[in-house]
Amino acid sequence: MTEAKASYRRILKGTSIIGGASFINIAIGLLRTKVLAVLLGPAGVGLASLYTGLMGTASTVATMGLGVVGTRQIAEACSKEDAHAIKVARRALFWGTMVLACAGGLVVWSLRSVLAVHALGNASYSGAVGWLSIGVALSVAGASQSALIQGMRRIGDIARLNVFGSAISTALGIGLLWRWGKAGLVAYILVGPLASFVLGHLYVSRLPKAGTESVTLHELTREWKMLLRLGLAMVAAGLVQQFAQLWIRIDVARVLGAQSLGQYQAAWTISMQYVSFVLMAMGTDYYPRLTGVIHNHKAARNLVNEQTEIATLLSAPVFIAMMAVAPWVIHLLYAASFTPAIGILRWQVLGDVLKVPVWTLGFLILAAGDGKTFFLTETTALLVLTGLITGLAPIMGLPITGIAYLAMYAFYLPLVYWLARRRIGFHWSRSVLILSIVTFAICIAVDIITALTHWGMLVGCVTAVAVAAYSLGRITLMSDMGGPVGHLGAKARQLTALFGIF
Repeated sequence: MTEAKASYRRILKGTSIIGGASFINIAIGLLRTKVLAVLLGPAGVGLASLYTGLMGTASTVATMGLGVVGTRQIAEACSKEDAHAIKVARRALFWGTMVLACAGGLVVWSLRSVLAVHALGNASYSGAVGWLSIGVALSVAGASQSALIQGMRRIGDIARLNVFGSAISTALGIGLLWRWGKAGLVAYILVGPLASFVLGHLYVSRLPKAGTESVTLHELTREWKMLLRLGLAMVAAGLVQQFAQLWIRIDVARVLGAQSLGQYQAAWTISMQYVSFVLMAMGTDYYPRLTGVIHNHKAARNLVNEQTEIATLLSAPVFIAMMAVAPWVIHLLYAASFTPAIGILRWQVLGDVLKVPVWTLGFLILAAGDGKTFFLTETTALLVLTGLITGLAPIMGLPITGIAYLAMYAFYLPLVYWLARRRIGFHWSRSVLILSIVTFAICIAVDIITALTHWGMLVGCVTAVAVAAYSLGRITLMSDMGGPVGHLGAKARQLTALFGIF
């Protein structure tokens, strides 16, 4: 087996494990969202998004970027097979997180009245914000656990943690809403970080022990400085992202009303979930691998192209199918009253086609430890999103929330590509470039066809199946996969060649 095929196989293995877990999480998450929508309606969905946004913003600040940076530090130590460096990174991450989790929860609880007035618009929410401080502390601790498991590339553990955490939190959350309705909404929000923390502790306890040699305070201090130097840039970028999303929700609710906020949140939730099987695999497997080869420019270039090709092949059929069945998905997962969310979702799908290559290139910046550049690129892209929605929502109404999402990634992609060319001399392979362009074009064509004819949904679904057959054939060929899957891939290649697809 050639080195390229071995690399494709490793990427496919990691993506299939995390992707399978993500598909289960998507199904569980959509069930959870469906129950929320049915029991509380668009206004309840909007309030839940405000609670989640507030808790997420506070967690991002309190974490100080230690989750992502900790993954990088541990992955780098593991790539060098340096047991002592791994122990130093683990110990620094543990104690740093303990301090930040306690501090973050305490600050949110102390400022609960201020946050209720300025973020939620009513002092009566101060009690709910006080309870959210527990979720902030648990989220910070959970980020540290995930960083350790991801950095050590325990792909199976991450998959199990995600699935079991989502299942447990959904079962508990549905029970709380069913029993108490809107009064149980805060508890519904909190069960997620609680389940993740408890399960994360279980999986961390099963990791190999770090060794018996002692770690000096000087070593810990040096590691903390590195974590904070990169973490400050990460937290600043994450803070801008959280504030941008929180501001968008507040602005949409103020300008267009609570019902419109619920419509936007419905489309946003689906957009964030349905392609997460690819994006989560990047953070779990691709990011640590890229960190290990970031100083070898040729290896890094090859890995980025390979990851982008696999990710696009896997996600292209999903993008096309989502464009076709968006009305059915919205009505199934929410209700008929959420029909305006269909148009938003279709614009976001087009943005997600561009999001895949943006993420593969964006991880180059993280792997290189260039926090300043990461902050500037993230902030600039979010300014495009927020500026368009804030400026045009009074004129264009609800559709601008989806159009702005596509515009953000249309701006973001050439920016990170230019940075990648400067850093490692990167350029897209011909196959990746053609695949991305064709996927985007098919999604637009499906959107147009569904608007012109009642047969559009059927045409889109058939096209998605054809592209899925092509993707299966291409993936099995690239990875030299044998067995039943490899045989099925060979049949798929024969079928697509017969019809001249691609």
